[in-house]
Amino acid sequence: MKTENNKYAKAEMLIRKPVSEVFQAFIDPEITNKFWFTKGSGKLEEGQKTEWTWEIYGFSLTVTTHVLHENKKIVIEWGNPDETTLVEWVFTPLNENETFVSIINSGLKGDADQIIDQVRNSTEGFTLVLAGAKAYLEHQLQLNLVLDRFPKGLA
Repeated sequence: MKTENNKYAKAEMLIRKPVSEVFQAFIDPEITNKFWFTKGSGKLEEGQKTEWTWEIYGFSLTVTTHVLHENKKIVIEWGNPDETTLVEWVFTPLNENETFVSIINSGLKGDADQIIDQVRNSTEGFTLVLAGAKAYLEHQLQLNLVLDRFPKGLA
């Protein structure tokens, strides 16, 4: 993925599971909902739109899958219609039971302060997603990291 200067966010994590399991966790909403969003309209498919929902926040968004190379790469486009960005997952098997996952969110727009804010929020968010995926895939623990990031009652 071509990234423009520093206008991207990046999060990475080793997950001690085979690449096929880790890849499936990010394309199948029945698995992804254990560590990220609460509902997905279907599995990611190249050239198709999918809706992801975070029910606790009353928020949904549509993602368009541009690239889906099994066990290697996923590229989606998401965001508000006038503010879409690309998210790329790269899955690198280190051996048969370890996968290194890299997530890059690029195409961030705005002035320097807006881009810094987007980089911070995206890096934080995808770090929580990767940590939640690691806990779930390795230990079957649902940590609710994304759901607990913005608890009710906080201003």
